[in-house]
Amino acid sequence: MTQISRRALLAGSAALAASPVLASAPIVGTQAPGFYRYKVGDYELTQLFDGAATFPMPDHFVTNVSKERAIAEVARMYLAPPGEITVPFNPVLINTGKKLILIDTGYGPNVSPQVGHLPANLAAAGISPEQIDTVIISHIHPDHTNGLHTKAGALAFPNAEILMPEKDWAFWMSKENAARANDPVSKAYFANAQKTLSDLIDHVGTYAWDKEVAPGITSIATPGHTPGHTSFAVASGKDRIFVQSDVTNIPAFFLRHPDWHVMYDHDPDLAQRTRHRFYDMAATEKALVVGYHFPFPSRGHVERNGMGYRLVPMSWSTTL
Repeated sequence: MTQISRRALLAGSAALAASPVLASAPIVGTQAPGFYRYKVGDYELTQLFDGAATFPMPDHFVTNVSKERAIAEVARMYLAPPGEITVPFNPVLINTGKKLILIDTGYGPNVSPQVGHLPANLAAAGISPEQIDTVIISHIHPDHTNGLHTKAGALAFPNAEILMPEKDWAFWMSKENAARANDPVSKAYFANAQKTLSDLIDHVGTYAWDKEVAPGITSIATPGHTPGHTSFAVASGKDRIFVQSDVTNIPAFFLRHPDWHVMYDHDPDLAQRTRHRFYDMAATEKALVVGYHFPFPSRGHVERNGMGYRLVPMSWSTTL
């Protein structure tokens, strides 16, 4: 067996550096469009990449674990530069053959160059906003709802029925609840909801849990992250997939460590119990799971792993 030494590698690199440059090409500096299609029975699903935000880890990103331990886990899992964290955002479009149904809408415009790429990736996938029949919101947080508006403030999906979880709509749109909020994260969520959604009151319908909210799409109660946080079972024929929304934030943290509490959870203890219940179900059923904050294209199976779970990502396929 041939062995390559470090000295030989360095010598080869030096030789390449000394070679004359025969041609040059401009650095592109942009990524390819972010969409990925797959089938669930007769349905065609398209994962859509809204972006990924990298930012310095807040002091209490994990509220019940020290920041030092959380940063060490980032380094161990190669998740981001030291001291930072990266969170991706991935809505999903479901084509039933008769209806185009979008679950969640991304961060929307005017946030940062890292996010807000849903409109561009919809266009790259050959879909115009006017074609969307239904928008289903899993829960009322900015990275799921703010894409309902364009940069100019108009409806981003002008022909779509908009559906919100009834428990979240009642909670986050309540001025009385907003007045009682006493932590910065909740205050920011109330302010955003009431600023960005108040003009939609005449356009919004609500849905309950354990109901078919659209053809083949059933709502699943997964509260804790928000009071009305909802996941979905998408079924066609003999096939089924779970759209888990934010049952977990980034899986390398909160799937591996389901008892860790992310700062964005409204009721951390309930969210923890929900994670165990949901992932025990997914692992037992060997179900395919789509995660809003999973690495793109955000699909995989969940297995039990010691006291936690692990994500087994699905490989990219060139055929549907």
